[in-house]
Amino acid sequence: MAEDVSAALLVIGDEILSGRTQDKNIAYLATWLNEAGIQLKEVRVVPDIEGDIANAVNALRSRYDYLFTTGGIGPTHDDITVDSIAAAFGVPVVTHKEAYTRMEAYYGAENFTPARQRMARVPEGGTLVDNPVSIAPGINIENVFILAGVPKIMQAMLEDLRPLLRSGRKVWTQSLTIHAAESKLADGLTTLQGKHGGVSIGSYPFYHAGVGAQVVVRSPDKTAVSAAMDELKQFCRDNAFSTDGPSEID
Repeated sequence: MAEDVSAALLVIGDEILSGRTQDKNIAYLATWLNEAGIQLKEVRVVPDIEGDIANAVNALRSRYDYLFTTGGIGPTHDDITVDSIAAAFGVPVVTHKEAYTRMEAYYGAENFTPARQRMARVPEGGTLVDNPVSIAPGINIENVFILAGVPKIMQAMLEDLRPLLRSGRKVWTQSLTIHAAESKLADGLTTLQGKHGGVSIGSYPFYHAGVGAQVVVRSPDKTAVSAAMDELKQFCRDNAFSTDGPSEID
């Protein structure tokens, strides 16, 4: 049986905490990791404060198999992720010769400004993560992957990482939309969860186009997901609850 492989995501940036920018990377990364057999277990958001970033990096990289960070690796003064992660590892920041050469060739020597040169800096011992969108690389140091915050760039960087990651168990998911108040489902879902200890059953209410809940069944055992869903559908039939779905198991 495949092992469990875990990951965390550290989202870095005042703009996320202020509400000026909405994070679009969490859902994408969670889905991408699950397809790779890695489970995203925790997400933290921290401001552009070196000590906060370093403390979070050390807490998360020691707890999980992998830590991904997004944001704060651009050319401006407030892009302090590289410095903060170097502090977390207790190493200096150095200019990566290959990154410098790549970016100088990309921008041209006359346009390779000091601000752009900042993006060739890495924590000592770090290796490059390719960026096919805008050339400035991400960084890998031990089990930490430092990625861009811009979704298009972050997603492109991930593909360079796939061969580096250890694959574990995929978690299978299936959902059923039930058109009934969550309070009417509670007892039945509690009973169902008690009978299927190997699955996770979550209920997520909605209040648009009527009242209802989407019930999501998750497990590394695909057969167990199917069995729990069959009982959930029967519970709905027994109680005359209208449903949509279920979705395909994925």
